[in-house]
Formats: sequence, C-alpha cells, structure tokens
Amino acid sequence: MNLNNLNLNEKIEDLLAALKKKEDEKEKNTVLWVLAIIGAVAAVAGIAFAVYRFFAPDYLEDFEEDFDDDFDDDFDDYFEDEEE
Repeated sequence: MNLNNLNLNEKIEDLLAALKKKEDEKEKNTVLWVLAIIGAVAAVAGIAFAVYRFFAPDYLEDFEEDFDDDFDDDFDDYFEDEEE
C-alpha cells in the first residue's frame, strides 16, 4: 500500500505541475499579446506622424530664412557705420 500511495502522490504532483505550467503559459501569452498590441499601436502612430511631417509644410523654415537675411543686413550695416 505504501508503494501505491507514493505512486499516487507522484501522479498528483505531476498533474499539479502540468496545471501550473499551463497557467504560466497563459500568463506569458497574455503579456505577449499586450506587448504586441502596444507595439502595433506605436508603429501605426509612428507611421502616421512620419506621413504628417512629410506632407505638412514647414512654415518655420521660411520664417528663419527671412530672419537670418534681415539680421545679416543689420549686422553688416552696424559695422559699416562704426568704421566710418
């Protein structure tokens, strides 16, 4: 009878270990799905931002060019006045 109890205990432990392993795999799959969804959303957002930046005009670039030209003219005029 002692041998039967050991064999039965061993089978129960194997069954519990298999159930625990299956639960761990479910948790891992859930985490994997969540990370996959977050990654997909981030990828779509990145692509949308890249498309927006490609098609949106850059108004600041035009402003900076105008500002640099005006600044250079004023700067040159200032030094020419000092030299005279």
